[in-house]
Amino acid sequence: MNEVMKAILERRSVRKFTEEPVSREDLDQIVEAGLWAASGRNRQDVIILAVTDKELRDRLSRANCEIGGWTESADPFFGAPAVLVVLADKQCPNHVYDGSLVIGNMMLAAHSLGLGSCWIHRARQVFEAEEFKQLLRDLGIQGDWEGIGHCIVGHPAGDPPRAPHRKPDRVFWVE
Repeated sequence: MNEVMKAILERRSVRKFTEEPVSREDLDQIVEAGLWAASGRNRQDVIILAVTDKELRDRLSRANCEIGGWTESADPFFGAPAVLVVLADKQCPNHVYDGSLVIGNMMLAAHSLGLGSCWIHRARQVFEAEEFKQLLRDLGIQGDWEGIGHCIVGHPAGDPPRAPHRKPDRVFWVE
């Protein structure tokens, strides 16, 4: 089996991480994989906000908690030290699909490096808030961006989850 298929079949969403930081070198490779995702008409209208700053990471976590209706002490990022926020240009007709491909590539890249990852929703709602729109402006990011998802990354704590059974009868051949 080739390495790409092996990564696809073995990758699992990880929801428990150690406190060990992810190296910049590994994060650079994960982000690079995201930037090489396919995009409609090759527009490449997706950006990645790579967050390793604990204060900002925790602000994003608190905002996510508020939107999700969880207690303030909950961490929807499961202790992951790195959050890769994927945002896409709202004017691009395929922005949600293009951003989704970026996250998929990054999750596979993280797995290939021995790291864990998980897609966390509510980035759209987080980046609709003025606080986070201002953050983008403060970073020099212009335009109208929609949060597609948070790709959390870290060193897994414990063994990866087992693969769930695949539902049958989901392929229909027309030959």
